[in-house]
Parts: sequence; C-alpha cells; structure tokens
Amino acid sequence: MKTIMVRAFPKRALTSMNPHQEHPATGRALVLSLWRNRSLINQLVRREVIGRYRGSLLGVAWSFFNPILMLLVYTFVFSVVFKTRWGVAESASHASFAIILFVGLIVHGLFAEVANRAPLLIFTNVSYVKRVVFPLEVLPWVAMGSALFHAAISLTVLLLVQLVIMDQLPWTLILFPVILAPLILTTMGFAWFLAAIGVYVRDIAQTMGIITSVMLFMAPIFYPITSLPHRMQLVLYLNPLTFIIEEGRNVLLFGRLPNWGGLIVYTAVSMVTAWAGFWWFQKTRKGFADVV
Repeated sequence: MKTIMVRAFPKRALTSMNPHQEHPATGRALVLSLWRNRSLINQLVRREVIGRYRGSLLGVAWSFFNPILMLLVYTFVFSVVFKTRWGVAESASHASFAIILFVGLIVHGLFAEVANRAPLLIFTNVSYVKRVVFPLEVLPWVAMGSALFHAAISLTVLLLVQLVIMDQLPWTLILFPVILAPLILTTMGFAWFLAAIGVYVRDIAQTMGIITSVMLFMAPIFYPITSLPHRMQLVLYLNPLTFIIEEGRNVLLFGRLPNWGGLIVYTAVSMVTAWAGFWWFQKTRKGFADVV
C-alpha cells in the first residue's frame, strides 16, 4: 500500500499536513475527487485484489469458487429442503432456482462487502490520516472497486450457467449496469457514512455484520416477493437491495425491461444518499487524527 502511495503522489505532496483542515463536501467536490484520483483508485484496487489472494495455491481462482460453493449450498437448502419455488417447471426447478438465487446473491454480496469493510477503512489506513496528504475519501471507492471485481466474476459465472441451461441470453442483460449504478451510489453513501462514524463508534464494525445478514433474509433472495402479503412486500421494499434484485432479475433472466419510473426515483434517492454520506465524511474527517 505505501509503495503505491509514493508513486501516485509527487514528492511535494508527501509532506506533513494539517489533519484538522476543512475539506469541500459538495456534489461537485465528490465528482472531482473521483476524477482526479481515478488512477490512484485503479492502482489500489488492483493491489488489493492481487494482495487478497497472494500466497494462496489457487490465487484469484478462489473468487470463482467461493460464489459457486455458496450457490450450491443455498440451492440445496432452499430448493430441496425448504422447497422454495418460482413457478418454473419441475424438471428444471433446481437449475432455475440456482440462477434466480445467484442474482440476489450478487447484489447482496456487492453491498455487504463494502458495508462490512467501511467502518474499519480509516483504522486500517491510519498512517494516511496524520502523516501525508492523502485523499481519504477515495478509500470507500477502493473497497467498491474490489467488490465490483468479485461481482463481475460472479456475473460471468451466472451468464455462463444461464447460457448452458437455457441456450440463450436475453438482450435486456445489457441494461444490468444501468440497474446496478444506483445501488453503487447508495452503497458509496453508506460507505462514507460508516467509514466516518466507525472512527468514533467502534461497535459499528461488529454491528454491520449483523445488519447485512438481516438484509440477506429481508430481501427476496431465497423466495419470490409475490409469495408475501402485500403489506409485507412494502416492508421489504424498504430494504435498498429489494428493488435492484427484482429489476436485476427482470433484465438478466426474464428479458423484461426495467421499471423506468421506479429506477428514476431510486436513482434520485441514491444520488442524495451518496452526497449525504460524502458530506458527512468530509465534515467529520478533521477529527479523525484526534481519535485514531
């Protein structure tokens, strides 16, 4: 990590800084920070992905095996033991269930990986808080980049399995990035907020593991949302993952166009969430040096 920082910043930037200085927290500052530090973020994401599997026998191949193993376990438990059905033909029920389930797991995994790591991002990079000029606001982007890498691998596995089982892929799958983009913004908003609050409230790191586990079962991942009463369906839509999972299945599996009206509303809310999280992070970061 330190080697990359030295290469990414000019020598004049690697000097002592005032950790209590104010930082811009506008939406424009958010976009400019991402653009100006895109090269640094790319380097850190690559280093993190490679470093995670360094020394292991299978290396990056583990990122393929982990989602496949969990998919097999969940498929057996929920389609065989609990006999959850999505109205597919009995002869293809287990295979179809696995594909439908995988979409939900990809969406949840993307959010959970970032949210679970966010509260500890500052503590695991404490040297950058006090010693050098470093754009701390990019750390959640690095976590997001790593999560997107693993999500892309899982999505590739999903499409290959779907192609083998169904012999075709719907053209609407090209819209999946459009569906996923608002979730990325929402997740970033939470990540900035959690990264900042995690400095001051240490229990957040443990709490997030519980919350993301609850979100796994309070979203229509293992069961169709239509199997619930209407009132419960409304409750599930309070989970920010529910809408993305439902629309993701529509474009990836069922060849349906997304709910454009709902997507526009979700995107607007996600932009506000991202800016609010960024604003909180920028306004509270001047106290990081005193706590860590």
